[in-house]
Amino acid sequence: MNGCAETMRIAQIAPLAESVPPKLYGGTERVVSWLVDELVGLGHEVTLFASGDSRTRAKLVSICPRALRLARPRVDVTAAQAAQLEAVARRTSDFDVIHSHIDWIHLPILHRAGVPFLTTFHGRLDLGGLRNVIDLFPEAPYVSISEDQRRPLQGARWLGTVYHSLPEAALQPSYDAENYLAFLGRLTHEKGPDVAIRIAKATGMQLRIAARVPRASRGYFKEQLEPLIDGDQIQLIGEVDDRSKQGFLGGAAALLFPIDWPEPFGLVMIEAMACGTPVIAFRAGSVPAVIEDGVNGFIVDSEEEAIHAVKRVQSLDRRKIRQTFEEKFCVEWRKTIFNATGNSLSVPRCVITRASMAFQSRRCQRRDN
Repeated sequence: MNGCAETMRIAQIAPLAESVPPKLYGGTERVVSWLVDELVGLGHEVTLFASGDSRTRAKLVSICPRALRLARPRVDVTAAQAAQLEAVARRTSDFDVIHSHIDWIHLPILHRAGVPFLTTFHGRLDLGGLRNVIDLFPEAPYVSISEDQRRPLQGARWLGTVYHSLPEAALQPSYDAENYLAFLGRLTHEKGPDVAIRIAKATGMQLRIAARVPRASRGYFKEQLEPLIDGDQIQLIGEVDDRSKQGFLGGAAALLFPIDWPEPFGLVMIEAMACGTPVIAFRAGSVPAVIEDGVNGFIVDSEEEAIHAVKRVQSLDRRKIRQTFEEKFCVEWRKTIFNATGNSLSVPRCVITRASMAFQSRRCQRRDN
């Protein structure tokens, strides 16, 4: 770090559904893990409020012994969230800035804490009632993970958009693909696994599905997906951990991303790109910002276009796909620095947030004056 930058005391509040990093599924918790560990590597004092089975270089404040989704016996989610908010509230004066990743439930507490804070939204923002909540806290600062994500809340105090990024070594490129299509995500209607199955059947290619079935979607799975999973052409292999993900994505001819919702970012798209694997994605949400059509994948508007795109994936250069990942979504963590000069702020992705830098700049200005 340079200029008037100095060590900061940063609190990071993570979701409790998964550990940090997650054992299996969990994009938000994975991003928080990378962010926290690298902030520590940059010399900051970081405290992570998360489940007790998290693994981190930061100081861990354990809210519950295990992540809620995998915990047995089950823990009441609201009770765990209340415990987390109380743990943060008791220590707000210990931090220079507090960074929350738990949607908006913390706003009433942090709004009154007298400590700079920000919220990174990781989910969809077109939900009923959210506009009213945001209006109650007009000074609260937010970070989006794509420009499209913030469209429903244009009037909110947006500090900026910070795309998700991966450490360069998180996934390695594979240039010898097998003859199968991959689907990785939740088995919900909005993620389009039924569409992926139809695309695979139409092209005659094998589809391997690495996914979990959310409790609320078990009816959808039983009625619309399970009858189509034959264990041969259409295979359900379950959730994959980070080690298995390398082979799963790296060996695929293409990743299918047939979403039907305003995807906030779609971490799996850049995970596939890191492996050199092209992505065939439906035009929705953040997709046009992540996929460069004809370079690292294809953006389509229908199943028919997706079927045609599958037949064209061999025309894409997997080395070029990896290169686009490195140029746009890869952070050289150790070499990333920031400058705080007056009101001009340089924003490295996923390392120092805009709120942290803005606060640091104000401290420097006060000291200089």
